Amino acid sequence: MPAPLQVLESLAVPVLIGVAVALAAIAVVWSTRSVRYIPNHRVGVVEKLWSRQGSVPGGLIALRREAGYQPDVLRGGLHGFRPFQYRIHSLPLVTIPQGQIGYVFARDGEPLPPTQTLARTPDGVDFSDVRAFLVNGGQRGPQRRILREGTYAINLAQFVVLTASQVYGLPLERSDEAMLDEMRTLIDQRHGFEPVVLTGTDDVLGVITVHDGPSLDSGEIIAPTVGDDPADVATYHNNFQDPERFLAAGGRRGRQLQVIVEGTYYLNRLFATVELVPKAVVEVGTVGVVVSYTGDEGTDLSGDAYGHGELVERGERGVWAQPLLPGKYAFNTYAGKVVMVPTTNFILKWQAAETGAHRFDENLSEVDLITKDAFEPSLPLSVVVHIDYRKAPLVVQRFGDVKRLVEQTLDPMVSAYFKNVAQTRTLIQLLQDRAEIQDQSSIEMRGRFDRYNLELQEVLIGTPTEGRGGSKLEEILTQLRSRQVAMEQVETYRRQQAAAVQERELREAEARSRQQASITESELSIAIQANQGKADLARAQQQAAQIQTLAGAEAEKIRLLGAGEASRVTALASADAERAARVGIAEALAIEEQVRAYGGPRYQLTQQVMARFAEAVERAGVDIVPKIVIGGDGRDSGGTGDGSLGTGSAGGHSILEALLTILMSERMGIDVAGTTAPSPAATAVREELQRRLGAGQGGQAA
Repeated sequence: MPAPLQVLESLAVPVLIGVAVALAAIAVVWSTRSVRYIPNHRVGVVEKLWSRQGSVPGGLIALRREAGYQPDVLRGGLHGFRPFQYRIHSLPLVTIPQGQIGYVFARDGEPLPPTQTLARTPDGVDFSDVRAFLVNGGQRGPQRRILREGTYAINLAQFVVLTASQVYGLPLERSDEAMLDEMRTLIDQRHGFEPVVLTGTDDVLGVITVHDGPSLDSGEIIAPTVGDDPADVATYHNNFQDPERFLAAGGRRGRQLQVIVEGTYYLNRLFATVELVPKAVVEVGTVGVVVSYTGDEGTDLSGDAYGHGELVERGERGVWAQPLLPGKYAFNTYAGKVVMVPTTNFILKWQAAETGAHRFDENLSEVDLITKDAFEPSLPLSVVVHIDYRKAPLVVQRFGDVKRLVEQTLDPMVSAYFKNVAQTRTLIQLLQDRAEIQDQSSIEMRGRFDRYNLELQEVLIGTPTEGRGGSKLEEILTQLRSRQVAMEQVETYRRQQAAAVQERELREAEARSRQQASITESELSIAIQANQGKADLARAQQQAAQIQTLAGAEAEKIRLLGAGEASRVTALASADAERAARVGIAEALAIEEQVRAYGGPRYQLTQQVMARFAEAVERAGVDIVPKIVIGGDGRDSGGTGDGSLGTGSAGGHSILEALLTILMSERMGIDVAGTTAPSPAATAVREELQRRLGAGQGGQAA
């Protein structure tokens, strides 16, 4: 056999023996459980199988080294034990993820009293110290304290930790597992593994219901607010996140008056559940009247004259005297209710097919009437109402809400009023007097509304519709429409006539006014003239004598003046006559001298005629000698016979000259010498003139 093989063979035997011994030792250690390795990510729960102190007298955890589960856990590493005395349970560390909650169930501790739901956790004690938990009075069962994010080395024989992903605990028996599963399902239904997160966008608040602590007193439905003062460290529970401090502050089980608003809250859902409800939003144009179900008994603020209930201050039980103005409120709707009352005008419609914006009138319908002539129409109408915001609590205290006020009070009151009105009128009168009825009803019903703390703004009446006897009503309505058109035309004509009459009366009044002014002026003038007449009469009587005296003098004066004027006129006439005579005589003497100078009257006449003829020819522009001369037969005119101008036998005169000669001979055939003899006076004057003329010539010759 080669040397290497001999060496290996010599070594193989010890190695095999060593391995066998090691395996045997390991088997002995494993079988005796005297040495155990615990990984760092796990814990070891020690179970003591036997002990000289015996078994645990009560409970589960052996605090005095009895046989049973030991309170302390083993962390990572090797641990040695006495053989055959201990059993080590390797369990994982408890890990709570970020943003989640872990619930703890204690298997050992003091039992819970009948009035307690969750186990009390001793102050300053951590769940990792089982001994301190039990020694300081820790209770078995679900704990009030919860686990936040993190990793915990917990004795899972004493505590079972429930998380959203798994249950951390040492299984003991099947019934225990069923109980833990049921507990985990309940927490999951309440979303208890997650914190409560309220955001501002949701406009909700959280109403808290506490499931542990003393019960409410008899007659109370809402637990009062406690432990809300941050300055009091011992009782400030920070919105129910510390159950022990809440109970120390005197908190009661049940629905709480205090609510939670926007934020994140780590609440034990086995201790307190949360119900999200909308915030109370009071819109603009409304107020919120609070009816509180909780609080102390308050003093009545409504006064002695108001006998329909009491109004109290805020925070007291009853109807608050001060309403909530427009805004958002974190109001616990389980502690009371907010009745919204409109402060703007709202309309109530007695019409089955229509409702107002607030829907207070959704159960109203047309008012059934019976007229005086036994017709039964239906009357649609609308009423505009206003409620003073300061009187809104009185309305709610008296009626509960506005809709109840409308249905139980306003509806029968308004219907009865118009039924009474309809019985006093026929159907035609009801239709014709609609405007009058509308105005009158607004006045009469305003006082009735005021008795209910309401302000009636206006009543609007529609046209009656068909009720029983509808066909007859339709016929009457048709006739009324025709009559209304005719009446409108008549009314238009009447208005036009009235306007014309008014205009005429106005003009007559203006004329009478002007005439009255004239009459007044005339009367005043007459009075003035009467007074003046009396004065003038006296003055006239005084002037009469003066006038008589002056008249006599004036008459004498006129007589003398007339005589003088007559003498003057006579003298002038004589002078004019003499002058005319002398002028005529002088002219006659001049003419005689001219005749004498021409050689006689015939020559003078010829000369004057020719002069006048020459002037006439000159003014007319007529040729004295014609361009064509019509002659005789040649014997008389000496013509040429061919019509040309020639010289006749009678000295060469033309026909014009012959006509002028005849005319002149006819005109001058007057006997000038045979004239009438002048008068003696004319002869005397003539002689006087000749004498003066002769004297004048002689003087000139000298």
